[in-house]
Amino acid sequence: MLGDTSILAILKESFTLVILSFCSMLSITFMFERWWAFRKARGNGDAILAHVQKLLQENRIDMAQQYCHKQTSAVAQVVAYGLLHSARPRRDLDELLATKRLEERQKLERFLGVLGTLGNISPFIGLFGTVVGIIKAFRDLALSGGGGPAVVAKGIAEALVSTAGGLLVAIPAVIIYNYFMRRAKTLSVDMEVASTRLMVILGTK
Repeated sequence: MLGDTSILAILKESFTLVILSFCSMLSITFMFERWWAFRKARGNGDAILAHVQKLLQENRIDMAQQYCHKQTSAVAQVVAYGLLHSARPRRDLDELLATKRLEERQKLERFLGVLGTLGNISPFIGLFGTVVGIIKAFRDLALSGGGGPAVVAKGIAEALVSTAGGLLVAIPAVIIYNYFMRRAKTLSVDMEVASTRLMVILGTK
């Protein structure tokens, strides 16, 4: 409470805070969606390739493809695509695997732009609310013709809460965005390593 001004009352009267609340819900939604997507995309590339190599040595390429298709990891999808086109020349296979890696990387980075955008714009939205709150505070002071802190308390409170709200939305969004981008980069390296190793395995099977 700030005198007779509560955070709930500020939220009801500040359009800026309504926008920030929506941004916060949007950010949380995409955080959980990306967490689930990355959870499905992770996998042990060495274990997958070891099992695939064993099946290929037994001339059971169909079983190897089925095994990879059952996995949800990004590495398994790349390996499965490589097995599907294993009869093609080495150069063509290399290009096909490169396109598949790009496709999987695009899936990993889906919606990350939303988190990055929210992290960038939320402080500016909060700053806008701060400016509006200060303007209201001076307007109330002018209309009152004098007075003390009670006259401007509401406007100042709205300004400060808007600033805090913008940072509260932006900081987690930026942290999670950078975390997921790092995860996407790591998985991209895993896919590239798996692709190279698969080509060696296919060439020596």
